[in-house]
Amino acid sequence: MFFYEEVLKAFQKQKVKYVIVGGFAVNLLGPMRTTADLDILVEMSDDNLGKIVKILKKQNYRIRQPIDPIKIADEKNRKDWIKNKHMKAFNFYKENELKEVDIVIESPVSFEEARKDVIWIKVDDLRLPVISINKLIKMKKKTGRAVDKLDIEELKKIKKLRENT
Repeated sequence: MFFYEEVLKAFQKQKVKYVIVGGFAVNLLGPMRTTADLDILVEMSDDNLGKIVKILKKQNYRIRQPIDPIKIADEKNRKDWIKNKHMKAFNFYKENELKEVDIVIESPVSFEEARKDVIWIKVDDLRLPVISINKLIKMKKKTGRAVDKLDIEELKKIKKLRENT
């Protein structure tokens, strides 16, 4: 069993519309780096977000914010959080397990844009939708974090290797 397998299997079973982004995507695309969270870019429909919240709650993930997590399914709430709280992601965590799932709610790459050229990666019996290298680089350029700058350099190397094969 790999990290987050239970979440990803439940997403697949419930037909959740998502794309893996962030450090986990970097690992799936080639370069290995330490990461403890699963970042996902999702279709922002009430139905899809409702499925995600139910799956995570059922698997004992919690949130730190003092709100009902289903409120993420309300577009008005999300817009308010982005504008007034500068929120980029909605975090779920699993106590005592170092597992976190971040639902990206503000991104330079939309879910619709990301799914156009998603890379499907097979891990065991799962087919995982992973953001393309170009779109992941676009997302990481926006953060300005040192770790993302390193990821960008590694992703560019992988892209170049893939182009030459």
